[in-house]
Amino acid sequence: MHLWLAAALAAGTLTTPTALPPLEQPLTGTAFGTTASGTTAYGTAAYGTVASGTVASGTVASGTVASGRQADFAAAAREFGVPESVLLGVAYLESRWDANGGRPSTSGGYGPMHLIDAFPADALGHGHLIGDALGDPRGDDARPMSRTLTDHGALRTAPGPAPLTTLPEAGRLAGVQPARLRTDPAANIRAGAALLASYQDRPSSDPADWYGAVAKYAGTDDAVAAGAFADEVFAVMREGVRRRTDDGYFVRLDPVDVAPGGKSAAGERAGTAVQAAPDALNALNAPPATDAHSNADTSGTSADSDMSDTESDDFGDDEPLNFDLDPELSWDGEAEPELSALPKQQKPGQAECPSTLTCEWMPAAYKRFGKKKDRDYGNHDRLARTRAVDYIVIHDTEGSYAGIPSMIRNPKYVSWHYTIRSRDGHVAQHVKTNDIAWHAGNWDVNTRSIGIEHEGYLAKGGAWYTEAMYRSSARLVKHLAAKYHIPLNRAHILGHDNVPGTTPQTVAGMHEDPGPYWDWAHYFALMGKPFKAAKDGDSVIIRPSYTTNRPRFTGCVTTKPEQACPAHGAATVWLHKSPSHTAPLVTDLGKHPGKPSTYSVYDHSARASTGQRFAVAARQGDWTAIWYLGQKAWFHNPASAPTAVPAKGPMVTPTSGRVKVYGRAYPEKSAYKSAAYQALTPLKYTIEPGQTYTVGDTVTGSYYAANAFRASKHVTTTGKTRYYQIQLGHRVMFVMTGDVRLIS
Repeated sequence: MHLWLAAALAAGTLTTPTALPPLEQPLTGTAFGTTASGTTAYGTAAYGTVASGTVASGTVASGTVASGRQADFAAAAREFGVPESVLLGVAYLESRWDANGGRPSTSGGYGPMHLIDAFPADALGHGHLIGDALGDPRGDDARPMSRTLTDHGALRTAPGPAPLTTLPEAGRLAGVQPARLRTDPAANIRAGAALLASYQDRPSSDPADWYGAVAKYAGTDDAVAAGAFADEVFAVMREGVRRRTDDGYFVRLDPVDVAPGGKSAAGERAGTAVQAAPDALNALNAPPATDAHSNADTSGTSADSDMSDTESDDFGDDEPLNFDLDPELSWDGEAEPELSALPKQQKPGQAECPSTLTCEWMPAAYKRFGKKKDRDYGNHDRLARTRAVDYIVIHDTEGSYAGIPSMIRNPKYVSWHYTIRSRDGHVAQHVKTNDIAWHAGNWDVNTRSIGIEHEGYLAKGGAWYTEAMYRSSARLVKHLAAKYHIPLNRAHILGHDNVPGTTPQTVAGMHEDPGPYWDWAHYFALMGKPFKAAKDGDSVIIRPSYTTNRPRFTGCVTTKPEQACPAHGAATVWLHKSPSHTAPLVTDLGKHPGKPSTYSVYDHSARASTGQRFAVAARQGDWTAIWYLGQKAWFHNPASAPTAVPAKGPMVTPTSGRVKVYGRAYPEKSAYKSAAYQALTPLKYTIEPGQTYTVGDTVTGSYYAANAFRASKHVTTTGKTRYYQIQLGHRVMFVMTGDVRLIS
């Protein structure tokens, strides 16, 4: 602890250098207050009036400020001499200000300040496999992966280094028992402020002076990763954000006049030599920047201007505090500035990242193994030519980042292109984007996609899909989409749970990650592509408010599969057989043959996800029906709180008779000249006359035969059969263009 803090704590005289009036006691009931911009804020927390503060030091502008969690941050900042904007910025990156019900993160962190405690060894990944190792992630019938590989002891995750423990020290500094810091958000914030203050060299009311302390709070010995975390915190402070937390409190961080690298803009104007922060408006329309680490055999550019997001005007989700932008850029009347571009130091190596993101090169294994009669190789395929990329697939690890290095370096294991760490958004690349990783469980999708794993667990309520992770991932995906000309929509940015099974036998075993708690609306808004309503739309895009939409789920506790999951925001709606909450869920004959769908968090059979576009089948009162897996599927969509918005785009309907549906777009038999024929097996689903489905893309059937270690021996077969990619259910699928009629 620095002497200034120790002396102040001992004397009991520590106060914020910028004077703040005492906060009023929290009120009760639903409360409303006027924000600095004059808009009405509301939530479950009460609001108390305080005198005006200064935006430069991170206090709320004149008007009213919330009690509850907002007051907790203000009080902790005042007590330990931390600028409130800095404390809010750190907490937002770590937890989005959520309490997460006292549940630990994948790193063993607790509460809004993500204080890390010692936790069981198995949380580090001991004895567990990453979720995508289960089943056959390669998904190629010509060379199925042996099931024995996924059960092999050598593939279990090796012990990784335990993360830096901070909770005990934070409790000591604040005089609070560690057990309380896990469950009491206010105590957690107070202890986090004490810990942050202990990293500060000298007292200061200028947020810019706290850059080093913020970097140390990242909890990593990697200076580049720590700097990247601090850069993101200061970017959030410049943008400002407001949000209602998972337990109902409204919290806001007003924009702070501070430049990248932790320099105050005021100091810069006085002659401090730092690079100026780009204006948010200019960042929105900034030209793509060149990738400094791109493959030699691929080309493209990246839009490295930064990203930010806003949600609905009910303050149900994250919103940047910028009210002067073009309203045409928003979807609910408020604009969405993108994150300010941050010059970041790249780590040495071959990582492919935008210049605004720190990336580590952690290469996957590529080597032969086994005896002569049983030779194989792994854990990915290298190409001797440039490949086309149509999709980016979003996964979660179902395990800790600590086990990633040992897994990805094992040639008998599976592979993916990138991993993003939860606590600080650190990115590691494992497979070059021009090479094929084994991650999606569908070879056709693997050959045309990039896979990104996110540290976390599907069933943990999205508690630790952190803002740091979302922001790093959004930067990376936006860059890759620009480089490979991938449309930023849900037909091309897929969850693993949107990838189709290859044959009727594989459908039931396809994966469900990242699951219903992944915040797709926030994610796409960060990329500058929010889901907007279209005028006179003839279809719908699913878009519930993530914060206020809290559907019923079960199965979050594996030992109690029927127990209800903790209430949490979700990016999904339930689909019923008729327009009633009590009606049975629609069925999925591929996933559950002859059985009903369930409310399990792992069962997507009767769910539609945010950003997915569906054809409308009917409307009745507050309910809308869509065509889904060959049936009408009803979801609650009241005008007062809509869960979908009008959309436009191409659709298809059968020309005549029943139409077959496929899980991969393979060529016709006559096209195979140098590779073994791959049978084109339809799935159990069909489309009946009169039904309509939205189209996401049109592709020509092809098959890449990669059954040799040397890429020069690989063979590409391209046919003449054309397919439409359609949104048949929760997963995308394919129909032959000759079997359907396109509706513009």
